[in-house]
Amino acid sequence: MNWIASTTACLEIALLLYVATIDIATRLIRNEICLALAFLGIVGQLASPIQVGQSLIVAAILFLLLFLIYLRGAIGGGDVKLLVALAIGLPLSGVIELLTATALAGGALAAVHLAMRRLPQPKLAPAGSSLVRRVYAVERWRHLRHAPLPYGVAIACGGIWTILSKGSF
Repeated sequence: MNWIASTTACLEIALLLYVATIDIATRLIRNEICLALAFLGIVGQLASPIQVGQSLIVAAILFLLLFLIYLRGAIGGGDVKLLVALAIGLPLSGVIELLTATALAGGALAAVHLAMRRLPQPKLAPAGSSLVRRVYAVERWRHLRHAPLPYGVAIACGGIWTILSKGSF
C-alpha cells in the first residue's frame, strides 16, 4: 500500500507545480485540477476508510469557512477550491499544517510583490527574451494595474510542503 501513497504524492506534487505555473500565467485555477487533487487525496487514504470520512468532514468545515471569506471578497473562488481539494487528502493536523505553510508562502509572495513597487517599470520583453524577463514584465504590468496576487502559487507551496512532510516517500 505504501507505493500507492508514494505515487499519489508524486502526482499531487506534479499537479500543484502545474497549478502554480498556470496561476501565474492566467490567474485561474481549473476545476479539473482540483477534482484530480481531491480524487488523489481519497485514493491515498483508501487503507483507512475512517480517515477518509474524517478528512471529508474537515474539508467540508474548511469549505464553509473559506466560502464565507470568499463572499467578503478576501479570497478567490479558485483558491477556495484548491485549498479544499488539498484538505480532502489530509487529517486535521495536516490541514492546519497546510494552512500554516500556505500563509507563510503567501507572506513571502506578498513581500515579493511589495518589493516590485521599487523596481523600474519594464519595457516590453522582445521576442527571444528569457522566461524570467518575460514573467517579470508581465507581473510588473499586472502589479501596476492592481491585479490580484497569484495566491495559487502560495497554496501550491503549502500543499507541496504538507505532502512532503507526510513522509509518503
